[in-house]
Amino acid sequence: MERENMVKSVSRALDIITLVSLKKGGLGVTEIAKQIDINKSSVYRILSTLVLYGYIEQDKETGRYKLGYKFLEVSTKLLESIDLRGEAKPFLQELEDETNEVVHLVVFDQGEVVYIEKLDGNETLRMHSKVGKRAPMHCTSVGKAILASLPANEVVEILQRKGMPKHTDKTITDKDLFLEELNQVRQKGYALDLEENETGITCIAVPIYDHLGTVAGAVSISGPTLRMTNERLEQLKPRMQQIGIQLSARLGYTNEDFVQMKKES
Repeated sequence: MERENMVKSVSRALDIITLVSLKKGGLGVTEIAKQIDINKSSVYRILSTLVLYGYIEQDKETGRYKLGYKFLEVSTKLLESIDLRGEAKPFLQELEDETNEVVHLVVFDQGEVVYIEKLDGNETLRMHSKVGKRAPMHCTSVGKAILASLPANEVVEILQRKGMPKHTDKTITDKDLFLEELNQVRQKGYALDLEENETGITCIAVPIYDHLGTVAGAVSISGPTLRMTNERLEQLKPRMQQIGIQLSARLGYTNEDFVQMKKES
C-alpha cells in the first residue's frame, strides 16, 4: 500500500505496538514519543485506545506500557485456523518442480498415516498412495518421521495395536530394531523408507510441527530406487529439512524450537 493511502492514526498505532513489543519491560509515553517523533499527547491518546481494546496494558507500578493479552487471543485464533494442506501446497509444489518426483503430505490418525495431498511429478512412477488413503507407519518414511516425534509410550502402544506386518523383504518387523531406527530418525531430523513399503520405491520424509510443538504431519519425496540413490538422498536431506522448518514455521513453530528439539534428542 502506498504511504499516502494509509490512515495516519492507524499507522501510528501500529508503529507504537511494534515499538512496545520490542521492549520486554515496556515503555513510557515520553520514550515512545521520542522514538517515533510524535507529541506525547498523541501517543497517550493512542495508547489509551489500545488499552481500552486490550491490545496494550499499563503496569500500575511503573506506568510503562506493554503488549496486552488480546494479542495472545488473536494469535491463538489465527494459529488454530491455519489449514495445513493450504499452507503446505506451495512448498510441495517447489519440491515437485525441483525433483520431478512424487511428493506426499500426510497427517497422523488412529495409528496410521493418511495422505491428504499428492503431487505426481513429471517422471512416470506407479505407487499405491492416493489422497484419502491410509498407510501403515512402521514401513513408510512419513510414518517413521511422525512416530519419532511422538512420546515413547504412544509409539509402543501403536506398534502393539497395529503390529508390524511385513510388506516387503526389507520391512523392519523387529520392535527393538525399529525403536533404534526411530532414535536415528530423531537425531538426524529425517526418515527413510528403503523399499520397506513397496519394492523398488525409496522415500525420504521430514516431520512438520504446529505452534504447540506437536507433530502435525509429514512431507515426503518418493521415487524409484534406481533414481533415489544414496548420492541423491544426501542431496535431498538438507532441502527436506529446510522444507520441514519452513512449513512448521508457517504453523507457528520457530527455528528456536528446532534448536531446542535437537538439543533434547
